[in-house]
Amino acid sequence: MVLLDGKYTSELVKNRIKNEMAEMQTKGLRKPHLVAILVGSDGASKTYVESKERNCQLVGFDSTIIRLDDSTSENDLVQLIEKLNIDNHIDGILVQFPLPKQISENKITQTIAPHKDVDGFHDVNMGKLAKGESGFVPATPLGITMMLEAYNIETAGKHCVVIGRSNIVGRPMSLLMSNSAPYGNCTVTLCHSKTVHLEHFTRQADILIVALGKPGFVKANMVKPNAVVIDVGITRVEDSTRKNGFYLKGDVDFNEVKEVASHLTPVPGGVGLMTIAALLENTLKAYKFQLKQTL
Repeated sequence: MVLLDGKYTSELVKNRIKNEMAEMQTKGLRKPHLVAILVGSDGASKTYVESKERNCQLVGFDSTIIRLDDSTSENDLVQLIEKLNIDNHIDGILVQFPLPKQISENKITQTIAPHKDVDGFHDVNMGKLAKGESGFVPATPLGITMMLEAYNIETAGKHCVVIGRSNIVGRPMSLLMSNSAPYGNCTVTLCHSKTVHLEHFTRQADILIVALGKPGFVKANMVKPNAVVIDVGITRVEDSTRKNGFYLKGDVDFNEVKEVASHLTPVPGGVGLMTIAALLENTLKAYKFQLKQTL
């Protein structure tokens, strides 16, 4: 079984971006600038945003975190984003979810200018993905295809089964794997909570991508021998014996499935690291677009 190492593959991406940035700096060009907006004090969100900031600095990007109180109104957040939209020195904008209940996540997603939507959630970018056109792809699905490429995993003509239909992972992942692209061209089945006889589909999968948020859900008997298994899930499981009071577990029972799969991602250390690498890739793409508009 080959371990699909997110640390290794994300470093490949980050080193490539870092080298490209060093070359751009010799030409006197400004750095890409990513702005992350954090509303409230959710611990996990704070950790994610700070990780994105660190990785921006590592590859030579400028980054700004705007921290807002959890009582911030939807109108105030919309006005802030609209100001960022017209700032030519800001290339990418992301708003960390979840948001407080008084703010509509869909409203905020649609407020971000499509050409600065590095999370790839705007309807324009989702529409382009559905049509197979160039746009911003949500970071987790993009990161997964980058990992498949790094390990030279053949996808054309393969049966890919995706468990989970969220707009963040499952739906865009199914589109990406079916699109006509070097690491696409799969026959795709999208499964979800209402799928009957789920095991019937998962056991047919040459590539199984699991994103449903249920720790240890996928067992060895649900996996086709020698399948490529991508575990997107990451859940904090309480454990009083650990210093921080929890451990992280994926949607796949790693110890069981490693005996069956040909390739498998660990949790942590797998897809999560590729999500950040893909966000950096999207930010670089947004920067290049913005540069063309201002030169």
